[in-house]
Amino acid sequence: MSIKNDIDMVKDELTSEEKFFEKSVMTERFVKKYKKTIIGVVVAVVVLIGANMAYEMNKQATIEAANEALLELKADSDNKEALSRLKSLSPNLYAVYMYSTAIKSKDTKALEGLKNSKSLLVSDLATYELAQSSKDVSALSDYALKQKSIYKDLAQVQSAVLLMDQGKVQEAHEKLLLVSDTSPLSKVAKALLHYGVK
Repeated sequence: MSIKNDIDMVKDELTSEEKFFEKSVMTERFVKKYKKTIIGVVVAVVVLIGANMAYEMNKQATIEAANEALLELKADSDNKEALSRLKSLSPNLYAVYMYSTAIKSKDTKALEGLKNSKSLLVSDLATYELAQSSKDVSALSDYALKQKSIYKDLAQVQSAVLLMDQGKVQEAHEKLLLVSDTSPLSKVAKALLHYGVK
């Protein structure tokens, strides 16, 4: 009985060795058949990883250079070279810098130019600043009617206050009713409706 078990065990081992040998032969044939394709894929992956690393390093270097130019401008706002470097390295950061200096110096001409900025945030903020500094009800209303205006509700409240100053109570009511209930300014609008406009 033990001999029969030994023979079965040897058969199983031979069968498993045959299967292993068969798999290795099939793998060798597959590798030989697709050798160039496999090498091409490996090379492509290595090149892709290398290119991605180079891109990320270049991007990081550009960010650092833009930040250095911004720091130079912070130290000396008349530095034209740093300003042109900032503009070429990071147009969005340049637009934000120009917006902040225009606000600080109350330069409406610069804000007028920033209304058409490619940076949507800067463009929106410049449009709002011009409208509210001009104290023009129609400019504030036009701003508030834009779909994604950041200060939409604030512009409505400011329009209403300006209309109250002009004695146009009904129009002021209409502006205040446009302020959303979910807005942080809804309480202000309701208070103005209740106490400020009669």
